Amino acid sequence: MNVLFDTSVLIAALIEDRPSHSQSLSWLERVRSREIDGFVSTHTIAELYSVLTRIPRQPQINPRLAQRLIVENLSSFNQVVLTAEDYQATLSKMVSLNLPGGGIYDGLIAQAALKASVDVLLTLNPKDFTRLGEDVRRLVQVPG
Repeated sequence: MNVLFDTSVLIAALIEDRPSHSQSLSWLERVRSREIDGFVSTHTIAELYSVLTRIPRQPQINPRLAQRLIVENLSSFNQVVLTAEDYQATLSKMVSLNLPGGGIYDGLIAQAALKASVDVLLTLNPKDFTRLGEDVRRLVQVPG
């Protein structure tokens, strides 16, 4: 099974005191054990770094630790790189759905899922993705 991980699941998996930590961590461990094939958008890697380094917690996660967490935990993931054409397709989809603002970032993750032809788009924020059309809606799953 091919599974693209949304940033929300990766944050929950990497930080013990986050809601849904154990469920998200179990999916990450399934990738590590090669039970499933994990996919991540390169956009998600940048977003993961951003969230890890500014999430309000003590002790704060510094940039070096954030990089180590990303490298160590995503080393067995397939990275999905979006092209300029993928960005344009995402923008067109957002316009056709009349979705403004930050939803474009969810659209980019969805585009990565479609590009990689994954079986599952794993997220803790299903509403962010189910609104992006049937082709995306059918992929959305919450860790459980």
